[in-house]
Amino acid sequence: MSFRPLSAVVMAAGEGTRMRSERPKPLHVLCGRPMLLHVIDALSELPLERVVVVVGHGAERVVKTLQDLGPPELVIDHVEQHVQRGTGDAASVALTAFPDDDIDDGDIVVLPGDTPLLRPETLALLVQEHRLADAAATVLTAVVPHPTGYGRIVRDKDDRVRAIVEEADANAAEKAIDEVNTSIYCFRRSLLAPALRRLSPENAQGEYYLSDVIGVLHDAGYPVISLIAEDGGETVGVNDRNQLATAEGALRARTNERWMRLGVTMLDPARTYIDIDVTIEPDVTLFPGTMLHGHTVVGRGARIGPDVRLIDCVVGHDASIEQTVGQDAEVGTGAIVGPFAMLRPGSHVPDGARTGAFYTADGADD
Repeated sequence: MSFRPLSAVVMAAGEGTRMRSERPKPLHVLCGRPMLLHVIDALSELPLERVVVVVGHGAERVVKTLQDLGPPELVIDHVEQHVQRGTGDAASVALTAFPDDDIDDGDIVVLPGDTPLLRPETLALLVQEHRLADAAATVLTAVVPHPTGYGRIVRDKDDRVRAIVEEADANAAEKAIDEVNTSIYCFRRSLLAPALRRLSPENAQGEYYLSDVIGVLHDAGYPVISLIAEDGGETVGVNDRNQLATAEGALRARTNERWMRLGVTMLDPARTYIDIDVTIEPDVTLFPGTMLHGHTVVGRGARIGPDVRLIDCVVGHDASIEQTVGQDAEVGTGAIVGPFAMLRPGSHVPDGARTGAFYTADGADD
């Protein structure tokens, strides 16, 4: 398998009207991090030369979030889709970010900005299968018990992917198919641009579908393959508040499992809330109702909870905190805080101190 340059395009231009929010959909938060950044994190195992994010609704806020919080090791550019005319049009807009004289036979991963549960391992396998097969396009698919609303994967007589038919355009036989499109692809870049130029908006939505590129490439005789996701749940998109809460729960469970495997005890994982950017050392015990947010750091052997909420705090080794709220505060080694304590921004509880009940610390306390 010869080396080819690899890039990625993340679609984040949609308005997300079903969220019923002034906040752009890609910026809704799960486990302390905007949804779009979870998607970009899923690209972490790929040897990417650049990432292009297609923005639209709330473009300025999305771009600023990428600039402030995006991973510094990735080259992230953005282009704006001023009028939302479908995913095919968004892909065409994304390709304008690549210089005209940058002609190569590289590959390009295209994925939506609303799939926060997608794992890096899945994308890495998608690219691997695409390159091993020397395919023109590889689509990540999922087999689901209730495919309503998804584009269906239609195969030819040789069981190769022939087309993707959107729900609104599907006939009865196609609607019965339970293998669906996840809107996650890997394309040969040199073939994607000409295929996009052959798309037509003559469909039920009156839009240019990126999924139609699969049929264009198949009909032109190029090899098109699929990879069925081992866990279809990780490919599910977030379109409303209910789906946001479901994704939050799944991501929180995944996060808690990782920390328990690293030596953290949780008496009730279902009632323990840990943001993605929190750091916890081994032999920490978390009691029910513990909420650790932002960049909170908890030292080895500490006991947190029950009913504690810490935001951007630092907790020393062997400290104990119960029924306390704290923000931008520091608790020293071996200190005992609570119950019913409040740690205001800038406050510090010294090593070995015992605050007692109903304690309030402000930034002037040492």
